[in-house]
Amino acid sequence: MADSVYKVIQLVGTSTESWEQAAAAAIDRASGSLRDLRVAEIAELDVVIDNGAVSAYRAKVNVSFKYED
Repeated sequence: MADSVYKVIQLVGTSTESWEQAAAAAIDRASGSLRDLRVAEIAELDVVIDNGAVSAYRAKVNVSFKYED
């Protein structure tokens, strides 16, 4: 097996429905412009509050992909 290098970036996905959908939104968007996605790690979950109610779910996602020159 050849040695490989991976780059990790952090994305923030949002959803009005759930944290799962927020994470999926971040990964779906990343897969449109990055090749060879490997692993996604949920780094943090939070919510946006408007007038005392949750208006959006946010997922900070660390995504790794194979680094190529």
